[in-house]
Amino acid sequence: MSEAEELLSTPAEWDLPPERHRHFKDVLMQQIDHDTTVTPRRSRFLRPAVLVPLASAALTGALLVTLSVDGRGPATGSAPSATAAADGASVTLNRIATAAMASDTVRVRDDQFVYVRTLERENMGDFSGPVRLGALHTEERWTSQDPGPLRVTGWIRASGKDAIMPDQMIPIESPDPRPAGVDHPTYRWLASLPTDPDALLARLRKEARPVEGESRDQAVFSLIGDLICGTVMPPANAAAFYQAAAKLPGVREIPDAVDAAGRHGIAITLDDTGFATRDEWIFDKETLALLGSRFYLTDPDRGITTETLAGTSAVMETAVVGGKGEVPARAAAR
Repeated sequence: MSEAEELLSTPAEWDLPPERHRHFKDVLMQQIDHDTTVTPRRSRFLRPAVLVPLASAALTGALLVTLSVDGRGPATGSAPSATAAADGASVTLNRIATAAMASDTVRVRDDQFVYVRTLERENMGDFSGPVRLGALHTEERWTSQDPGPLRVTGWIRASGKDAIMPDQMIPIESPDPRPAGVDHPTYRWLASLPTDPDALLARLRKEARPVEGESRDQAVFSLIGDLICGTVMPPANAAAFYQAAAKLPGVREIPDAVDAAGRHGIAITLDDTGFATRDEWIFDKETLALLGSRFYLTDPDRGITTETLAGTSAVMETAVVGGKGEVPARAAAR
């Protein structure tokens, strides 16, 4: 086994809460690149970015993209006030919550896995240098629904150009067994959360773990994104997550955003001027189903002084399957 493979199969590198995977997988990839003399790359865990019974970020390249290219280009006309932006985002999130509440209930047993297939573009640039988006590739994830405690809570397999360890099943592992919870979000655990948005927001504020320089509100926003992005949950719980997000100060709507598959939609983001990253959740303008996510970076220490697209994701398929490595087509054929 190569040193890179050992790093990915060692529990330590996965010992992070879900919302931090995106930020710190970068560090792991830098270590791997150093040991294997492979082209340095940064990868933001999708995060995992976002899904419900609908579905969910990755990274970027050395170019400073404009909104006209990535769907976020320069705004026309005068910028809306912070109050107007927040009001618009709140209205949109409550519409998304209503749509989520009307979605079909998908029940998941403890012996099953939630399967998510996404398209990703990730940062292939040097860890200490500018962003350079790599090629679009596919990532598949299997999340165990066993309440545990478990050391291996799921598996990832990537394929295509610029994928990390292509076509290999990589365990999502921690040094200590994890019970169902924020670090191991099963359907049963998600269904146990409050459906009252105020109670849920209070719970999430306790669960969120801000990193240095990050506000608790930003950490909560990232946590919500990760939980709605890689899981399946009852409609009432999905609606509560969106209603809770609507209560966060700083949320705003972006009228037009493009996911990794080129689909246009409405984006929701949260501005935290003291932090170097910003997430966007992208929803279909008509159905309000989650399409994917984008991740932006500003890091003067690396010469990135203008907010730069650092990753983009598109959720292509979400399903419930019987085991790791099983894909919906094979499951349906049984």
